[in-house]
Amino acid sequence: MTQVSLVPILLWVAALGCAGVAIWRGPRPIERGFVIDRLLRYLFVFALGLQGLWAFIGHVFFPEQAARAIGWADTPFQYEVGVANLGLGLASLYAAFRGFEARLAAAIAGSCFLVGAGVIHIRDIAETGNFAPGNAGPIMVTDFLTPIVILVLLFFASGKWRPKSLATLALEAELEVAQKALRNYRDALSDLGKE
Repeated sequence: MTQVSLVPILLWVAALGCAGVAIWRGPRPIERGFVIDRLLRYLFVFALGLQGLWAFIGHVFFPEQAARAIGWADTPFQYEVGVANLGLGLASLYAAFRGFEARLAAAIAGSCFLVGAGVIHIRDIAETGNFAPGNAGPIMVTDFLTPIVILVLLFFASGKWRPKSLATLALEAELEVAQKALRNYRDALSDLGKE
């Protein structure tokens, strides 16, 4: 039962530790994008990837112990949850070393699964008073924490949050004027060809 409480915490510590080392050893000056990328990479590796594989092993190969840790009865759903965790874990490990789109896709799938699991844990606590370590412990916290942190980091990684500088706005305005002039020139040439 202790590992149900320790593994989620240790995986988060490992993610933050590896990201910290990568940032410390990374290029100087340290850029915000590099920090976000490394945080995302190691959260995908540890908090989603390895935790998904760990949950897969527990639910598929040790279903009685997993059910007991959650405070539930062992049912065939253990296998389904385990295989879902396998998919989440493998997709997350893949996304850790890929681009924004792969990370976003894995984060959306992982967020739906984890938040849904977290809601079930909270409902079970409210309805039955089930405070078993696998239901009310760190796993429930990470069911919400992991998706929230990853989605926030992906938002910042997308670049949509940054306000544009005055220089960028001026360049975009000039580009728009130039594009309009080119369209007008092309239309004028086309009209000449019709005559």
